[in-house]
Amino acid sequence: MEYRYIGKTGLRVTPICLGTMSFGSWSDEKESFKIMDKSVDRGINFFDTAELYPVPPKAEYAGETEKIIGKWLKGKQRDKLIIASKVAGAANGWFVPPIRHGMTAIDKFHIKTAVEGSLKRLGTDYIDLYQMHWPDSVVPIEESLRAFDELIQEGKVRYLGTSNDSAYGLTKANETAKNKGFARFESIQNNFSLNNPRCLDELANVCKKENISLLPYSPIAGGVLSGKYNGKFYPVNARFSDYLKSNDPRVQAQGTRFVNEKSLKTTTAYIQIAKELGISPVTLAVAYSKQFDFVASTIIGARNASQLDDSFEAMDLNLSDETMKEIQDIQQNIMYPMG
Repeated sequence: MEYRYIGKTGLRVTPICLGTMSFGSWSDEKESFKIMDKSVDRGINFFDTAELYPVPPKAEYAGETEKIIGKWLKGKQRDKLIIASKVAGAANGWFVPPIRHGMTAIDKFHIKTAVEGSLKRLGTDYIDLYQMHWPDSVVPIEESLRAFDELIQEGKVRYLGTSNDSAYGLTKANETAKNKGFARFESIQNNFSLNNPRCLDELANVCKKENISLLPYSPIAGGVLSGKYNGKFYPVNARFSDYLKSNDPRVQAQGTRFVNEKSLKTTTAYIQIAKELGISPVTLAVAYSKQFDFVASTIIGARNASQLDDSFEAMDLNLSDETMKEIQDIQQNIMYPMG
């Protein structure tokens, strides 16, 4: 098994991380246990969750994913696993989280409240990687970092990461941390896939120069790169089929971001590459997202245990220079299909 380190930390992780956002909504407790058992059997040692999970976010669900993981963790050797979680982002961001009455912020109160809740639900004394789910445009980053740093001093968190942030946001945060003597963000968890290679524009440069790890999520673009939206009809019970029919403009916009004429055209081209290689398009997509030296671990997800197989096939797969050149040509010919 190959292991990689996250940033400058002692966190030694497998190149594939199990994402858990379906646990408690699309995956019931029994199926969630199967998914985690199968992942550990395959050698996966890195799980990612959040206080806000499962998705779609609802007040009555929030925290259910961590509770399921906590039940599963009982009796397991905790120190064999790297557990990452997140404090919900600020209510002034891209949407208002349905927790703490929609008043979330990345300040000391909310950070401390969030971590205590996660520790209780997970049934653990510490979280290996604690992440900001998305930035706060109002609370100064110095205040946020001070509160995060206190969690490390208290032994409740080992290392810090951020998510859904820009190259500027990551650089600003870590320069502030350096100047103030606080712990820095060792990782950034952003959307990165064959259909969304924007990280390569500037964020990748920051990661490489500063030894910060990217933890890509949605490597198969929410299922789009499997090809399931390339048929005559969109599949029933699929996330973006539902999103595209939503009356909520924000939800509908997210659907069209992932499923549109350009994204389906690039997906067709990637399916052809996968066919020539004799692998699943899912395997190709996951292999691509973990191919880069600034990536520590790619976050995959599944609604049921059987969906893990194609992603696991990418674990030891390195794409050739010729294949990467084919992919680059597609990305240059059809730029930014997800905007």
